Amino acid sequence: MMFSARRAACALLFSALLCACAASIQVAPAQLAPLAGATPDLLVTSDVPVKLATGYTRTIPADSRWRAVGTLPQGTVFRPVDTVFAIEGRNVHEAYLVVRSDTLHGFYLPGEGNFSALSPSLSLPSATTGVQR
Repeated sequence: MMFSARRAACALLFSALLCACAASIQVAPAQLAPLAGATPDLLVTSDVPVKLATGYTRTIPADSRWRAVGTLPQGTVFRPVDTVFAIEGRNVHEAYLVVRSDTLHGFYLPGEGNFSALSPSLSLPSATTGVQR
């Protein structure tokens, strides 16, 4: 009887340890290029839940404003205005949106200079503001 209780406790502990190991965010090195011209700010008009490959979900909040800061081959890079946005895996990473044709293709991680692809990409309910930088 004591042996089966010990085995059950060990199995429970092992399961808990497996669940505690979050996946790393998959990244590729990225070289942020300057903008070719003035780009209007992006306004996300409704909440956008983003399911990451790590199993975590982040929400891009409604009425959040994003300012273009550069480009990558995957799209224009937008940083949040007056807030911080982060994605999570094994670690938490500050993240900027990478958008092309109103579609979110992934994230630029400014702290590391990396790109993290979003699969599948998501359509963004957005509007451009009159503000151009």
